[in-house]
Amino acid sequence: MSKKQAFNPYLPSWEYIPDGEPYVFGDRVYVYGSHDKWNGYVFCMGDYVCWSAPLNDLGNWRYEGVIYPRNADPMNKDGHMCLYAPDVTVGPDGRYYLYYVLDKVGVMSVAVCDEPAGRYEFYGYVHYKDGTRLGEREGDEPQFDPGVLTEGGITYMYSGFCGIGDKSRTGAKVVTLDKDMLTVIHEPTVVVPGSCYSEGTDFEKHAFFEASSIRKVGDKYYFIYSSEVMHELCYAVSDSPLDGFKYGGVLVSNTDLHIDSYKPADMPTCRGANNHGSIIQLNDDWYIFYHRHTNGTWFSRQGCAEKLTLNADGSFDQAEITSCGLNGAPLVGKGEYPSYIACCLFTEKPELYIGDLNAPRIVQDGSDGDEEEGYITNVHNGTNIGFKYFDCKGITKFSVTTRAYGHGVFQIKTAWDGEVLGEIKVEGTNVWVTNSTDVALPDGVNAVWLTFKGDGSPQLKSFTLG
Repeated sequence: MSKKQAFNPYLPSWEYIPDGEPYVFGDRVYVYGSHDKWNGYVFCMGDYVCWSAPLNDLGNWRYEGVIYPRNADPMNKDGHMCLYAPDVTVGPDGRYYLYYVLDKVGVMSVAVCDEPAGRYEFYGYVHYKDGTRLGEREGDEPQFDPGVLTEGGITYMYSGFCGIGDKSRTGAKVVTLDKDMLTVIHEPTVVVPGSCYSEGTDFEKHAFFEASSIRKVGDKYYFIYSSEVMHELCYAVSDSPLDGFKYGGVLVSNTDLHIDSYKPADMPTCRGANNHGSIIQLNDDWYIFYHRHTNGTWFSRQGCAEKLTLNADGSFDQAEITSCGLNGAPLVGKGEYPSYIACCLFTEKPELYIGDLNAPRIVQDGSDGDEEEGYITNVHNGTNIGFKYFDCKGITKFSVTTRAYGHGVFQIKTAWDGEVLGEIKVEGTNVWVTNSTDVALPDGVNAVWLTFKGDGSPQLKSFTLG
């Protein structure tokens, strides 16, 4: 049985799991995150679910089911609060502990399970030795977006949210927890400052906003977080999990800002917004997990991943957004590919942030939970759609499958501003129709770019390299 190709988003196009925290347990990688919905109207509307994949077949994801329903917390029996981004760690007793925050309270909840993706049971709230819950003592900052790491019988728990201009929030903080996984034994300490306290530090302009995550790489501790600019995930490095963190750089931007390998560094090639994720080594390669925004809103986010380069000095280069995801290499340069794997989607005047429902965007049919494949809608004159990268050989024909009102051509290129290699004429129709043209794509690793020129707003379902 051959391995499945992996591409972005790495889960099915109808699944919306942002804030991804990946972990290897045994011979599988498990992803924990919050749970958005298709056509969601707020963040994190669903129960916690889990997906996993074999380490030797990272395109073959398995749905593990609901691991923790939102009404399992005693404070949320009626389900009126949402489950925000969680994290998981293995305690000294070998059990799996799930840390999370409900959206209307500032305390940290904990659930526990005997296996990575079983049914977690509510366990308790993180508290001080006198029983006061962390987040409720005078001077505490509300808990938010936990990141947890356990070693030597001690659990390090990071959390925080620092809105820009809010001086009451100082930065990401860490506490240590006793072997019961609940009791604070080290007072909250700032590890990365928020924007109001970053001036003059190496975090200035990349100060902490949210999305705490912690990993150990070799003998160093890497704190991953969403910066004050929101669309980027940054990292900081220290010899200690408790202090001494120094700014490392940007790991990924869900708008691809700062990347200048195929376009100007200050040019966004897709609309973004908040970001959350973490790093992990899978087999011999490092990856950054993050999320993208679909449907033109903040509330239908999907998990993506990009290969990272870890340098000899312990630094990571910023990852370029691609369609390749966990494939570890360019995609096979032949066959049909769905349009929802587009990693670049912008008009003649690129915009940075999501929110314009008239802009080209990735959508799906049906309602939430329907296993409907995603596609691109609101394609109009000057829309650029990019897919990166494919290892091509002997490609002589190119096809697109479209529907909806539209009359014009899709130009085929290997760069967003490159030479037009061919054009496919399309006309409006109420069903999906495939049109083709003869075209000679260069042999080797290429991006595929489609630029629409014409009237109306056709929808793009897929393209085929033949």
